[in-house]
Amino acid sequence: MKVLVVEDEVRLADTVRRGLVAEGFNVDVMHNGVDGLWAATENGYDVVVLDIMLPRLSGYRVVEEMRARGVWTPVLMLTAKDGEHDQADAFDLGADDYLTKPFSFIVLVARLRALVRRGAPERPSVLVAGDLSLDPAQRRVRRGRTEIPLTPREFGLLEFLMRRPGDVATKAQILHGVWDAHYDGDDNVVEVYVGYLRRKIDQPFGRRTIETVRGMGYRLSADGS
Repeated sequence: MKVLVVEDEVRLADTVRRGLVAEGFNVDVMHNGVDGLWAATENGYDVVVLDIMLPRLSGYRVVEEMRARGVWTPVLMLTAKDGEHDQADAFDLGADDYLTKPFSFIVLVARLRALVRRGAPERPSVLVAGDLSLDPAQRRVRRGRTEIPLTPREFGLLEFLMRRPGDVATKAQILHGVWDAHYDGDDNVVEVYVGYLRRKIDQPFGRRTIETVRGMGYRLSADGS
C-alpha cells in the first residue's frame, strides 16, 4: 500500500513515516504544498495524508488542484485546527476524511485502511444551471454549446456559486471558500471577480445569472437565466 505524507513538521512527518512503514505501508514524504502536489499528480498512490497548513501552497489548494487535474486518490486532511468550517472546507474541495492533531496513530492507520478499501471517489458530476454547465473534472464551462474560457479564480468562484444555486453567499463566505481561509486582503476583490464572470458567462448571452443581493452578497440563479 503506497502512501504520500505531505507534512511540514519534519519530526512529525518522520514519526508518521516510521510508524506507517512498521505497519507495512510504502511511504513517501514531502514537506511543502508544491512538492506534495507534484508527487500526488505524478505518482500513483493509494492514499494521501495532507496537512492543511503547508508552506508554498496550502493543503486546501493542493487537494483542490488534485481534483482539478483528475487525480481522485483518497485524501485524509491532517491539521492542528479544529472546527466544523475547516472540515466543511476540506470536504467541499475534495478531501475524503479529516483528522485533527494530536491524533491517535491507531486511528490514523484505521482511517487510511478504510479509505483504501473504499477506493478513489467517483468523478464529480457536471453542475448545471439552465444552459450553463460546469464540469469540475475537465475544468470546462459551457453556455449551451459555447465553451467559455475562465481563469482558475473565475472558475473557482463560479463553481462555488453553482454548488449553492439560489442561496445568497456573502463576500466573507466566498473569500473563505474560493481564495483562502486566511486571506486578509480587501474583500472588494470578490466584486471585481464577479464582474469578470458576468462579462464572460452573462453579457455575451443576454443573461443575468449572478444576482447582487444588496447588503448581503451574491446569488446564482438556479435556472441560469
